[in-house]
This record gives sequence, C-alpha cells and structure tokens, in this order.
Amino acid sequence: MAYDYADDYVDVIPQLPNIDFTSPENARKNLLAAYEQNKVQIDESGVGIKDIFIDRIEDSSKLQVRIYSPANNSTAIPGILNIHGGGFVIGSVDSDHARMIPLCRELGVVIVSVEYRLAPEHPYPAGLEDCYRALEWTVSHSKDLNIDPARIAVMGQSGGGGLAAALVLLLKERKKPWICFQYLGIPEVDDRLQTLSMQAFTDTPLWWYDNAVLSWQYYLGDEFSPGGDNVPITAAPARATIEQLKGLPPAYVTTMAFDPLRDEGILYALKLMQAGISVELHSYPHTFHASTFFFNTNQVAKQAAQDELIALRRGLKIT
Repeated sequence: MAYDYADDYVDVIPQLPNIDFTSPENARKNLLAAYEQNKVQIDESGVGIKDIFIDRIEDSSKLQVRIYSPANNSTAIPGILNIHGGGFVIGSVDSDHARMIPLCRELGVVIVSVEYRLAPEHPYPAGLEDCYRALEWTVSHSKDLNIDPARIAVMGQSGGGGLAAALVLLLKERKKPWICFQYLGIPEVDDRLQTLSMQAFTDTPLWWYDNAVLSWQYYLGDEFSPGGDNVPITAAPARATIEQLKGLPPAYVTTMAFDPLRDEGILYALKLMQAGISVELHSYPHTFHASTFFFNTNQVAKQAAQDELIALRRGLKIT
C-alpha cells in the first residue's frame, strides 16, 4: 500500500530499527543498537538526574525509577509519571531519556520515569503494578521531591500510553485520586485488533498488525486471550464502558495518520468525551507510528511538540 508520508520521512524509513516481535530478545537488541547508533550529546544543563531503586510491595525485589528535577528548585512544582513505550515488550527509561530532559527543563516539572517489567517474561499485570507502585512512591515522597501532590500527571507513548490509560482506570478502581491529567500518546488500548486502521496497516514503519498481535499475546500471557471475553479494562482500556470512564481526569490524546493504533486512540478519546471527560485530541497527517518523536524536524513534528507543551501546561496548571 502507498502511504502519503511527509517528504522528509521517506528517506529515513529504511534506516529504522527492525522491531519485529517474533523474537522479543532480537527486537530489544535492535532497538538498543539503533539508539546507540543515533545517540547524540544531550544537553543536561539545568536538570538534575538520579536513578533510584524502590521496594516493590509484593516481594523484596527493586523497581528502578529515574528522576528528572529542575536545578535549584526548592518549591512545590507539578510532577509527571512517565511510562516509556515499546508495545509492553521493549524499551526502557533510556528510550525516553532524550525526551525527558528538555521536557523537565521547558516545563519546570519533576518527572519520574519508571522501568517497569516487560512481557512476555512478566505479563499483565506486572508492568501495570510497577507503574502503580512508582506513582504511589512519588505521591508518598512528594514533599521530598518538591512535587505538588495536587498537580501530578501520567504520560506515555504507544504501549506506555496504553499503560497510562490503564493506570488511571486502576486508580479509579482503588479509589486513589492521585492524577490530575492523563497524556495518552498514540496509545495501545485495544486487544481486539478489529479497527479499520489496525486491519489495513500491515506494512507500516515501526508498528504493524502482526506486531500488535504478538504484543497482546505476550502482554496478556496465559491467563487471558486477545479478543477473549475475560480481558479486564485495566489491561485493555478500550473495553471500558462509558460508565466506567466517568470521573476520570482530563486527557490529551494523539494519533498518527498511518498507524495501526490510530482508530483505537480516536475511539477511546471519543468514549472519554461521551463519558463527560474533557479531552483534547490530535491526529497528525503524513505521519506513522512514533514518527513525530523519532524525527522532529518537519512542520508536523514541530507542531506536535508545541501541542504537547501547551497541553501539559494546561493540564498541570502551569502559568
């Protein structure tokens, strides 16, 4: 199928990493190699960066979080829990490192990025519970982190966007109103894989139908089957009813034109709207999955970056 990508994307598409999920191990190696190959010197000025390890509740193991803080800050400022992307299978806090530093500096916020457990070794709900634990720790340590506990957002891209949406639903279930805003970038939220974009885009860069099938199989593990009747909404948020979505915090949702995840993101945003939630939805033309943050030089990508800052400022009440 021919796709109307932005002109400056066409030449770089062949250089993208092979993230075929047939072998999760190879997909992780290829992603890491691509990041190493394209690594640039990151300007870390004005940002303090610290990795710490916190206790998981269920056992004695440790959970890594990376904290980004504006330098010389001594007042309570907004916070963001960041959940990296990767289809629940690949990625790490390092994957988002280059994006978190300018975001911390530009917005003047504390960002806590979580190194959650990955599928298939750790299927649902392991990764989600790690995100919950990281948020719980952030809230309980908000004074030490100089975070205003009334202004904490959750954000994620792709699989991270799906986990962000699921975390907000889990917070509602557990009656923990810790989040004031949810940023759902190109979110992976529907295990049923029946939308028109999912069915049509079988050969698009970085994400395609066959990868989505494997992603959900790995994530749901042996207990649940993709498309089955027993998949909980905290695994696949698109399954939530309008009633179950009522009372959630405002949302910002992005989708890309030629991305299998496009329609499920739009439909989830629409369902949130129908539940009475304030939602800002952007669907960017001439783009493919993750294109606006892999390549940020064209007009659409620059607009997406500007929109992100505006939305987060609004959601976190940054004046």
